[in-house]
Order: sequence, then structure tokens, then C-alpha cells
Amino acid sequence: MRSDTVSLRSVIIRVAVVPHPPLLVPELVTGAVGATEPVRSACVAAARRLAEATPDWIAVAVDPAGPAVVEPERTGTFRGFGRDVRVSLAEGTAVSRPDPELPLPALVAGWLRGQVGARRVQVHLLAPDTPVEECRSWGERLVREQTGPVGLLVLGDGSARHPDRAPGRPDERAPAFDAAVGEALERPDPEALLALDPALAEELTVVGRAAWQALAGAVLAEDRRWRAELLYSAAPFGVGYHVAVWDPVTGAAT
Repeated sequence: MRSDTVSLRSVIIRVAVVPHPPLLVPELVTGAVGATEPVRSACVAAARRLAEATPDWIAVAVDPAGPAVVEPERTGTFRGFGRDVRVSLAEGTAVSRPDPELPLPALVAGWLRGQVGARRVQVHLLAPDTPVEECRSWGERLVREQTGPVGLLVLGDGSARHPDRAPGRPDERAPAFDAAVGEALERPDPEALLALDPALAEELTVVGRAAWQALAGAVLAEDRRWRAELLYSAAPFGVGYHVAVWDPVTGAAT
């Protein structure tokens, strides 16, 4: 832990880490619902555990629209991905006029919220090229500025260049990169997440790098020990998907 990091208030009750591909939504993959079920079930399970801890979520993800904040009053639709599946970021919000431009991570966050009955989710979008220290600072600000306890939903995909079924140009380095991410999420090891190389992540078309490093900044700022459970870590369609749940352990970090 950095010597200049101050132990701050404990505000994160639980962390859920999930990917955000459209294939999580069954209506969008009617011919492949069975094939996509394992990653979908893991994501919903992680979101359900987050909702059990708290109905109020802060989400962090990476999108070209960032830096930006998508407020809970927003609604959206997956129409751009093939079907008019509508989602809201807060319960009780009418979705009669969904925003067709809502970024994909916000759509998936809203879909997961609806699947598990959480109350609201505010989505923070980081730019894909956000430097490591800025990611860490985002996490520290989250802990410093929250007025009450929240659940942290971290959305991000791994490399899209796995040699088996890669949607883009295959790269032999992709499996090792995602293996390192999975290990860091399972241990858990925020320092290992901070050590992920942004340049390599970009070359491997890794979407989640900045979001995972924001997670690392948040948990290190809280100065507590954490325990983790890795629910899923694989690349079934040539893209790395990781699902994990982190819980704080009583007592200061050592």
C-alpha cells in the first residue's frame, strides 16, 4: 500500500465484478441461450449477492463516452444490439422513452439491476486510455466522497484476442493476460490489478483494464483486508470474461 494513502471511511459493503457483453441478455441471443448460460448465470449470481448486501450501487466501467456519469434516472434499450429490450437504472422508472444512445456498460448495469431487484445504480464511465494513477484516484475519491455505504459493481471484458474463436485478430498473449486478471480477482490482489500494463491491454483489446484498476484504488483506500470468490473466468467466445465477488474482512489491512 502507498505510504501516502490515508485510511478512509469504510463505505464499500461488497464488490461484484462482471463483464458486459450483450450476450448476457437472453433475448439478444435466442439461438445461443444455452451456450451463453454459464457466464450469464455467474453474472446474475454476483449481482444478486451485491443486491443482498445493499440495494444501492455505484458502477464503474470503461466506454469511449467517458469520463461521464450516467445517473439512475436514465433508461435505455438494447435496440442497437438487435432487440428492443428496455432497462432502467432505478426501480419504478418508466421506460416508455428509453435513450437509444445509452452506453453498453450502463445498459448491462441496468439489466442486472432489474434481474436482481436492486434499487438504483449510478454508472461512472472511464475513458479507455485513463492512466493507471487516475484509475486509482477515482477509486480513492469514491471512498472519500460517498455519504453512505454502497455496493460497487465493476464492469469490464478481458481480451478479445484469444486464439480460440477470437472475434478480432488472435494474439497468443491473450490467455496469459486474462489468466493474470483471473488470479488477481481470485486472491484478491489489487496491486496485481494496478500492475496491468495499459499498452498491452490496448493491444489485446481489453475493455476492463481501467475499471479493474479503479476497483483496486477503492479497496486500497479503504485499508481493509478482502476475501474473494471467483465465480467464472473463461473465454468461451474468444473474449475473456471474469466474474468475482469481493467482501471486506473486519480489521485493517496488513
